[in-house]
Amino acid sequence: MPIATVNPANGETLKTYDALTDEEIEHRLLLAAGTFRTYRTTTFFERARLLQTAADLLDADRDDIARVMTTEMGKPVVAARAEAAKCAKAMRWYAEHAQELLADEHPSARDVEDSGAVSAHVRYRPLGIVLAVMPWNFPLWQVVRFAAPALMAGNVGLLKHASNVPQTALYLQDLFRRAGFPDGCFQTLLIGSRAVEGVLRDERVVAATLTGSEPAGRSVASIAGDEVKKTVLELGGSDPFVVLPTADVAKAAKVAVTARAQNNGQSCIAAKRFIVHTDVYDEFAELFVSGMRALRVGDPMEENTDVGPLASEQGRADLEELVDDAVECGATVLCGGQRPEAYAKSGWYYEPTVIADITQDMRIHREETFGPVATLYRVGDLDEAVTLANDSPFGLSSNVWTHDAAEIDRFARDIEAGGVYVNGMTASHPAFPFGGIKRSGYGRELSAHGIREFCNITTVWVGA
Repeated sequence: MPIATVNPANGETLKTYDALTDEEIEHRLLLAAGTFRTYRTTTFFERARLLQTAADLLDADRDDIARVMTTEMGKPVVAARAEAAKCAKAMRWYAEHAQELLADEHPSARDVEDSGAVSAHVRYRPLGIVLAVMPWNFPLWQVVRFAAPALMAGNVGLLKHASNVPQTALYLQDLFRRAGFPDGCFQTLLIGSRAVEGVLRDERVVAATLTGSEPAGRSVASIAGDEVKKTVLELGGSDPFVVLPTADVAKAAKVAVTARAQNNGQSCIAAKRFIVHTDVYDEFAELFVSGMRALRVGDPMEENTDVGPLASEQGRADLEELVDDAVECGATVLCGGQRPEAYAKSGWYYEPTVIADITQDMRIHREETFGPVATLYRVGDLDEAVTLANDSPFGLSSNVWTHDAAEIDRFARDIEAGGVYVNGMTASHPAFPFGGIKRSGYGRELSAHGIREFCNITTVWVGA
């Protein structure tokens, strides 16, 4: 895949970039290794000052970088501005909290004495160069939620971003440079996917984090495992959105539209499978379909656009295959299901779609739909809802709508996912750990858990 900015609203190639040569990659590795030797000894105060400055710069750049993101991957510009603001917020959160999150831990006096030590404590130390392999769907946020904690922990980063968002990738490198971070603290590698293995196997790179597809995750995990290097993986998701009889059905349906169509439906944590109790199924279905049908599909640069184009022509083709397969196997299309007539010959658009009568033999039941397509299921009770919610190879997050305390407890206990959101939409926040289980990956980003993923957790034991 070429490294290029291709506008998904019209298919026009705007900029292309040459991949780094082997010599250029080596230069960046040398620089990163040299920088880490000194950056690791900087104080939390100094790192926080730099990260706060980066946040201020990002706020000032918000409109410009939003237009870049929209041009490169098609998200509505309003959402792009919100993404930039969220990144600045996360930077400030880690600047404020990192020292507390990585403070030395002191075992009880009794345990210290029992170990035979005069004193003992646990210290969090940076690991070194961390390689981040990141996707295009949230081209700022996916990177910042790695970079902010990694830099505050004293690590340095190398970014291999998706090949269709090179301008955003270069902006991030320049952002940290302008903020005053030492050269080599954060570098963008404009390389193809085939060059990732060589970088990851380099002995100077000590760990990797990847957000992306399951095949990409398997590849990086396999290489890192062969080299005995730490990895954190956030892969696909097919999150359930369960609606039970005590729910506020009107509110649930309204939130469901946003939960499915956010980011043009291209989000790992977007709700994708809508599992509704039969007592409220008809009411929910009518409101949900009406809301999806009312979404405005159009130019993502326009302020009132709800859904823009998919990021790539191949992405739309993959989505169409899933929908066509479901229809051929007997599914019912309640709305959408095709390319918008106004954009049939321009851009990679697809209508907001709701499909019902899903069966287990359909590909759409097992595979992730990365676009504005929702599957709707009817269930008879909570047991059936939980079973169906867990009938997925993925386990990223989940949603349940109910005001019954026993149902909330049951769902939180039995759902197979890294997150449970009750009467609300799944969303990432720097204070809460984010990640999944099963084929959605392993490890956690954000919160104390995220900043500690790439730390050397060191026991310091002192005898007499």
